[in-house]
Amino acid sequence: MYDAIVVGGGISGLLSALALGKKGKNVLVLEKHGHLGGNCNSYLVDGFWVDTGPHAITHLQKGPLRVLMDKYFDYIPTFMDYGAYYVRTPRGIRPIPSNLREFVTFDALPRMDRLMLSQALTKTLTLATFGIDMSKESVYSCLPHNLSDATYDFVDTISYFLSGKSMRETSIHRVLYGSSFVRDSVMYESESRDQTITDHLTGQLTNITALGRLVTNKTTYAQAYPRGGLRAVLGSVLHSLPDNVEIKTGARVKEILMDCGRACGVSTDEESYDAETVVYSGFAKDLPALVDCLPDDYLRDLGKIDQAKSLCIWLGLSQQLKEFDYIGSEVWFREKAYWAMPISNYSPTIAPKGKQLVGFMFVVKETVKSEKKRAMDTIHQVFPTIEGQTEMVHYQVTIPEKAAVSIDGYIPDVRTPVPNLYLVGTDAAPQSMGITRAAYSVIDLLKRMKEDKHLS
Repeated sequence: MYDAIVVGGGISGLLSALALGKKGKNVLVLEKHGHLGGNCNSYLVDGFWVDTGPHAITHLQKGPLRVLMDKYFDYIPTFMDYGAYYVRTPRGIRPIPSNLREFVTFDALPRMDRLMLSQALTKTLTLATFGIDMSKESVYSCLPHNLSDATYDFVDTISYFLSGKSMRETSIHRVLYGSSFVRDSVMYESESRDQTITDHLTGQLTNITALGRLVTNKTTYAQAYPRGGLRAVLGSVLHSLPDNVEIKTGARVKEILMDCGRACGVSTDEESYDAETVVYSGFAKDLPALVDCLPDDYLRDLGKIDQAKSLCIWLGLSQQLKEFDYIGSEVWFREKAYWAMPISNYSPTIAPKGKQLVGFMFVVKETVKSEKKRAMDTIHQVFPTIEGQTEMVHYQVTIPEKAAVSIDGYIPDVRTPVPNLYLVGTDAAPQSMGITRAAYSVIDLLKRMKEDKHLS
């Protein structure tokens, strides 16, 4: 009999097991694959350590991952400053502006468009700060409708990389909260409770810059990249697990067991395991295949979960190219848009000496086969000499966020309608992205389990 069974050994499942284990609970983690970490991992390809897609770890100073690291990690990985975000144009790269002064000279977009975008963003933030629900308002609906094609392409690209969906499907709420325009009050309890909404709004608008804030997040909660790649984060979690956390790989859960309407364990192909609580970190959309008694309205909601597929192309280069002589990442917003990151610039161990590793992330809109060709064509168009300096090509097709934050999508709470059954992962929290989003769900899990008397 376990206190908790965690279904899935991705980063959200492992963080849940770590926190529960450090709270004295006997925990069993069941992972269907032969390896752990899910999308938070690195592996070796022809001498290059590729991550499972490019990553930026956000909110590192005060966010949910920092809370979990400070409370439960025995070993904290070394983080490198993420650097800057750039836009690549045919004339080279330009930093995405982080203040209005920089935005004035951001010649990747027409001058009048920049002014109109700044005004639209300020208006939208004002409405959100005063409590207007923006979750069903699309990014496109908040834009002036006389912008240039280039500016629409730019906003569409940012929307895709924030949610996996177009600006017509991406919620403006995702822009405000996913990009940290608005802080999550749960994570910032130290702020004065006497602060008026006018003071709060003034503070927000003082920091409003322009579209640069959509992705740069240049505030006090920093972005970073782990030295050595994502495997450094995974390794820190695994080395911090206490002895009362047991892990079984190659164990596919077939059913979540029920007793009088409450979750009481799980079964695999080989055996069954009893537990006081079950934490499911797989795709919430797949939960109905494991549980028979979910309410009809919950089943309908789970069916609304929206997902997006991404294609990552890793290029191992025979030498370090001047085009990637920077720390950070870049966005190309013309057809076909990408987000690229030369991760070997952060750590010499990621690529062989004198070589370079760059990851290009694309949103898959059609078939993977056709997207691969279009993606490679774009890379060769933007960097005409790169093909002759490429010695390794590696493709990854993933679902980076288990639930896209779209206007018609659904994000379930960590507490399910089934007593003793909880969800964690990037489909159980709307804030931020990637590892940070997963960490938000774990913070929520601990809160809900405490409310339900499973934790003291």
